Amino acid sequence: MSTLLPALLAWRPFLDPIDIHTGWYVLLVPLALFIAIAYKAVRTKNMDRYYREVGVMTVQIIALMIGLAAASFLIVEVFARAAE
Repeated sequence: MSTLLPALLAWRPFLDPIDIHTGWYVLLVPLALFIAIAYKAVRTKNMDRYYREVGVMTVQIIALMIGLAAASFLIVEVFARAAE
C-alpha cells in the first residue's frame, strides 16, 4: 500500500491530463451509448422498444457529432480563411 500512494499522488488530473489526442474519437461510441442508455431508461414509457430506441439514439448522437465537426471545420477552415 505504501508504494501505491506516491503513484496516485503524482497524477493531478486537471494539471496533468491524460494524453488521448490520438484516439479520442474511439471514446465517442461508448459515451454516446451510455448517454442513450441513461436517457432512455428514464424517458421511455414502453420498455418493449427500449433497446431499439437506445440504438437509434446512439446513432443519432454519433451522426450529430460528426455533422457538428464537419460544420465547425467548414466555418473555421473554409469560410474564415476566405474572409481574410
